[in-house]
Amino acid sequence: MARDEQLKERWALVVEKLSNQFADGDTLDLDAIIYLIGVQELGQLDREFKKDQKLDLMHIAICKLLVPYGYYDLDFVDEEGWPHYKILADLPHLKAGEQSVLMKEAIVNYFLETEYIN
Repeated sequence: MARDEQLKERWALVVEKLSNQFADGDTLDLDAIIYLIGVQELGQLDREFKKDQKLDLMHIAICKLLVPYGYYDLDFVDEEGWPHYKILADLPHLKAGEQSVLMKEAIVNYFLETEYIN
């Protein structure tokens, strides 16, 4: 199976499973999935977040997702449990569609590693 086709199938599976689990079947978009990963990585699942904290959660998720690509590395976790990442390499300049593909691939890999999908 072609790599692009496999990514497309796995991405659809991630979206379907997460949408059913967290959105009563409404389809979650890329940003919502990134947010969910941020909440998972923070590990504080039973609290509400302010708008700026939600952006911080998305940043945590993006950093975590791009660690395997060599762009970030976990630096430390602060006293409130928030992970902080250091930049190892500048992100390449990508067009919007290319950014989307990179993030979808990173998300699929994240859920493969956590065995949420196979």
